[in-house]
Amino acid sequence: MTDELCYLPATEALRRFRARELSPVELMRAVIERADQTESIVNALCHTFYDEALAAARTAEDRFAAGTAGPLEGLPLAVKEEEAIEGQPWTQGSLIHRDTIAPYTSEFARRQLAAGAIVHARSTAPEFSCAGFTHSRIHGVTRNPHNPELSVGGSSGGSAASLAAGTSTLASGSDIGGSIRIPAAACGVGGFKPPYRRVPVDPPYNLDTYCHCGPLARTVADCALYENVLAGVDPADIVSLREPLLLPDRFVGIGGLRIALSLELGGDWTIGDDVRANTLAVAEALRAAGAQVDEVDLTLPYDDVMQAVSIHFHHGFAADIGEAVRAHPELVCDYTRAMVDDAEQLSRGGGVAEGLRLEAKLYAPVGELLQRYDALVIPSSRVAGLDAGDGYADHAPVAGGTELEFYLGNFLTPVFNILSRCPVLAVPSGFGARNAPTGVQIAGRTYDDLTVFRVGAALEAVRPWDTRPAVEALAA
Repeated sequence: MTDELCYLPATEALRRFRARELSPVELMRAVIERADQTESIVNALCHTFYDEALAAARTAEDRFAAGTAGPLEGLPLAVKEEEAIEGQPWTQGSLIHRDTIAPYTSEFARRQLAAGAIVHARSTAPEFSCAGFTHSRIHGVTRNPHNPELSVGGSSGGSAASLAAGTSTLASGSDIGGSIRIPAAACGVGGFKPPYRRVPVDPPYNLDTYCHCGPLARTVADCALYENVLAGVDPADIVSLREPLLLPDRFVGIGGLRIALSLELGGDWTIGDDVRANTLAVAEALRAAGAQVDEVDLTLPYDDVMQAVSIHFHHGFAADIGEAVRAHPELVCDYTRAMVDDAEQLSRGGGVAEGLRLEAKLYAPVGELLQRYDALVIPSSRVAGLDAGDGYADHAPVAGGTELEFYLGNFLTPVFNILSRCPVLAVPSGFGARNAPTGVQIAGRTYDDLTVFRVGAALEAVRPWDTRPAVEALAA
């Protein structure tokens, strides 16, 4: 019964709560029991509040009885530790902040709490959420539930791993270079990078066009349910969109939609055979769902993408982190230093204006393509399964027989931080070498969130994913 409940979709849990067929207390106990079985291996939850969560679940039970339950009432929620919740630890994955307690609650977190979700735990992230893997000197290594030798991706790695392990029902994420979509693919779960401005972000990063906060979940419907709580104008966020968008609880089919498929973005992004096979299987499933899927000639040069991202990071995110590196060199992780250095090196001396020119150049072919197609599907990563605990500070993964210049080049996700107004739904595509999950990104026209959810829901209906690992293997 515990195995069934801890993987219960949020939408189904809410239905049972309302029908009085299931108590939020029962679900919370199942999730906590699962964590007791798996956390010694997975290590996705860096702070837990189980007693408080059980008390909150009893209150949620009363609210369902009284008819006053919120849209996420009683659901176990793991919030990425990067996010501020007043009175809770806020280490940001760094020894520098090992004793820091958040003095306020971010708007992003506040919305989830106001909707009735119960934060039973905080999920791990790399130091300052600056990496595409999840380990740190303060919280240790977070391991993949499907194969503990593998990375969970990052930076929202603890959130994705918790969902895959069955130790949360929903989990929050943030994404400045793929930090929702990379771990979603690595752990075999879903995640949504909203278009810039859709979900409020606390200043000053609300003004960073690469920066997005969003949901991770095990099903497309759960992602939509969660996203509806997160989206909407915030008076404190000058860029937040005032026009509301409410995703439906069911999505119409995709018969007649035209979907573009690009495997390697013009050949610069060589992918592994397993990633290729799984991405082509996704294309076939979408055809079976009624869509026209065409492999297209779309070229986004690797060097242009990496330089644009590096310029942006060098003058913003990496510069911010660099202050901590210089102030506390003895406390930061090697990969944190490497991120700052790599951003400077790979920017190749480009200034902000050069970065903007590159970003405009990269959007042009995608914008033209999305005039002819309703959505674009590309892989999330080039090779499946990075090694757990490896910081890739002095080497990089090998793709197509060649070691990459920089480990971030393994991921095709930064493309859509550059093209930040495009909504992107990340969904599983299968398993590759070493039992490593793989995933695809479903990108839409600017601010057309609905279509990417339609495509994701249709894919899930034709080719459902059930990526839960065996707890016996984790507990062994």
